[in-house]
Amino acid sequence: MSIQKFKCPDISSAKDNTTLTNSDEVWQFRLREIQGNLMLASLTQVVLGCTGLMGFFLQFIGPLTIAPTISLIGLSLTAVAADFNKVHWGIAMLTLVVMVACSLYFGGFHIPLPAYSRKEKCHVTKYPLFQLMPVLISIIVSWILCHVLTVTDVFPNNVTSVNYYARSDARLDVLDSMPWFYFPYPFQFGMPTFSAAGYIGMLAATLSSIIESIGDYFACARLSGAQPPPIHALNRGIATEGFASIISGMVGAGHATTSYSGNIGAIGITKVASRRVFQVAGLILLVCGIIGKFGAVLTLIPDPIIGGSLTVVFGMVAAVGISVLQFTDLNSTRNLTIVAVSIILGLMVPQWLQNNPGAIDTGNNELDQVLEVLLGTAMFVGGILGFILDNTVPGTPEERGLLKWRENTYSSDDSHELKHVQYEWPFFTKYIKKLNCCSYFPISPTFEGIPVKCCGSQDRRYDMEEETKAENTDI
Repeated sequence: MSIQKFKCPDISSAKDNTTLTNSDEVWQFRLREIQGNLMLASLTQVVLGCTGLMGFFLQFIGPLTIAPTISLIGLSLTAVAADFNKVHWGIAMLTLVVMVACSLYFGGFHIPLPAYSRKEKCHVTKYPLFQLMPVLISIIVSWILCHVLTVTDVFPNNVTSVNYYARSDARLDVLDSMPWFYFPYPFQFGMPTFSAAGYIGMLAATLSSIIESIGDYFACARLSGAQPPPIHALNRGIATEGFASIISGMVGAGHATTSYSGNIGAIGITKVASRRVFQVAGLILLVCGIIGKFGAVLTLIPDPIIGGSLTVVFGMVAAVGISVLQFTDLNSTRNLTIVAVSIILGLMVPQWLQNNPGAIDTGNNELDQVLEVLLGTAMFVGGILGFILDNTVPGTPEERGLLKWRENTYSSDDSHELKHVQYEWPFFTKYIKKLNCCSYFPISPTFEGIPVKCCGSQDRRYDMEEETKAENTDI
């Protein structure tokens, strides 16, 4: 993708600046190409999910691949949280302290609140307010303090000051300029365009997103206390993200749709993992997305409050990744070395590329861009290194954690259907089970092709146990 093509025009030398800056075509032709290449790359993601290719590779993925991938999701985003925190470290730390206090110290306190039910009618119930709403409470407390410091002019009113965006009125202009209602519709900026270079760049970002999403799925399952996702759920998740990204490209969002690690960290803090909650939240977001003023209000949240929240959330994601190592033998030098190399290079390589732009020069611009995107993604670097080392360095299945991991993840015994019932389609699964042909579709909840053959079926698990016993006998 040509960098020159996407540079903003130099309006200082234009004869008629007014005409140039008022012309929507200045940015719309760029957005149309981003839309087209995003849709094409997302279509590729749909194919990867629907054909089951990602699920196929999962048979080679164990705790030593998942752990560094998830951990690096949180660790690689520390700079993002730090950028918000540096606006005002005091407010950021206040947000963090209130959130931790509500979650850990006051989580066991229940607040008596009036309630109503058909059985008990009007009554008083004890509500775990601090445990369920630590994020919301910390934001409200810190936001009130920021507002007080704003109206008393403690925070500077100079936009060039570092502390300016700690003010509660720093972005009031967004609230004034945003319309009350906004209705996005497909191709509102014209028909999308395509380019080979743009597609390759988007595809590289898509592949990195897929790696991150797989780690997110396992992290979410760990925090929710659910069984790790089966292969059909992983395939369906990747395909759904691709489909949602196609819609994003159609309406001109300019970015793909993928899982967000911050929300997973919020699950760990609030202990709320109900699908009904997230379904209702999704409906609320759909409605609020049409109400322009709602999004504008959210932009008024001071930056250090966001930074303090993200500090806890990203740390929670990193901790979940580390917890996956419990399935492995942590006394093994082999395992510790794999984890150490994966995490340190996962942090080091993207940082080196960021500090040395243009360091990758293969003579092909498209290939350079692909490598820069992939190697600039910590989760990709750490995950690939963990994957390669874990599958090439000699080690017993028990040492690698595969026996416990796959026994906890994939099981062909009588409880398999009950263990993964939360990953089935609501309302439709009972009809799908009556159609034998659905078991051949990788996104179907009755899909059995890869799990039975490769991914920790009971027969395969017994084989690995026999291999372990034989190796121990030889020793």
